[in-house]
Amino acid sequence: MNFLLLRSVFDPETQEKRLEQLKEEQLSDGFFNDAKRVSKVGREIKLCEYKISKVKSLQEKIENCQASIELLEEVDDDALYEELNSTLEVLEKEIESAKLETLLSGKYDNYNAIMTIHAGAGGTEAQDWAEMLFRMYSMYAEKHSYKIKVLDVLDGEDAGIKSISFLVSGEYAYGYLKAEKGVHRLVRISPFDANSRRHTSFASVEVMPEIEEAPDIVIRPEDLKIDTFRSSGAGGQHVNKTESAIRITHIPSGIIVACQTERSQVQNRETAMKMLYSKLVEKQELEEMEKLASIRGDVKKIEWGSQIRSYVFCPYTLVKDHRTNFETSDVQAVMNGEIQDFINEYLKRTSVKA
Repeated sequence: MNFLLLRSVFDPETQEKRLEQLKEEQLSDGFFNDAKRVSKVGREIKLCEYKISKVKSLQEKIENCQASIELLEEVDDDALYEELNSTLEVLEKEIESAKLETLLSGKYDNYNAIMTIHAGAGGTEAQDWAEMLFRMYSMYAEKHSYKIKVLDVLDGEDAGIKSISFLVSGEYAYGYLKAEKGVHRLVRISPFDANSRRHTSFASVEVMPEIEEAPDIVIRPEDLKIDTFRSSGAGGQHVNKTESAIRITHIPSGIIVACQTERSQVQNRETAMKMLYSKLVEKQELEEMEKLASIRGDVKKIEWGSQIRSYVFCPYTLVKDHRTNFETSDVQAVMNGEIQDFINEYLKRTSVKA
């Protein structure tokens, strides 16, 4: 099972020492007067605790299995044998999942993720597809104990959504969900077509790490255009009666972010600024990657037709990732959030290339 290798990577002893240091740092004078420091230390503490807990949990399960094996050497118990086999299958998957986390060594992989879904051309059909994708990611988050918070949403005219931005919070949220960045294509018999014809719809998915502030990115107040407006989404009477929603335009880059789901204008502004930092960091890294790619001579444009994954509902059922060629015919399971296998294959592929 390669558990010893996994244990060496997570290194619980080193994590426990680091955890003690971080907790001592929290007790230092003036610690809680520095919000950035509090956030950074808090994130690292959470990661240390997560790694320690992960290894201890797997170790305990392995020891329980070993005890069951020793017991089966003494007594012949079919029920215990079946229970052991079932437990070993689950344990194998948990260890495989933990091994994949060792591939998540990117600078922002352990950050929360900000995801944005945009409906493509096609009106109601595409807007319905965007809403279906949001439901898929919501169910994925629920299965993996992630929390989702909608930041901004623009409803469709008749059905679905034109665009939606939401925060996914949890360990390695960005590390996993970055695999979903790109264009997603749907083929189905349209429920909005009176003639029941087959339609193809597109939606794009953006994924960014949630970054409160990047030290190498400076945002000057004079570079910002800030507009307020009334929220059109859910949030109660207070949200809809006041101009609490915020739209920020970063003039030099042309990047626009918006947040309308918090109760106050101040909260919406803080969230929108996090989104802006995240977009600027993503832009900076993308420019660096394109520069390196141009030197290697392998620049590839991401165009609307170059989808990363296709979801076919008719005339057959198939979901296929065009980057890894991983596929499944169980479309319903995928739409219910079972996308981890697609993510795993992407991580394996990118780690091999790296």
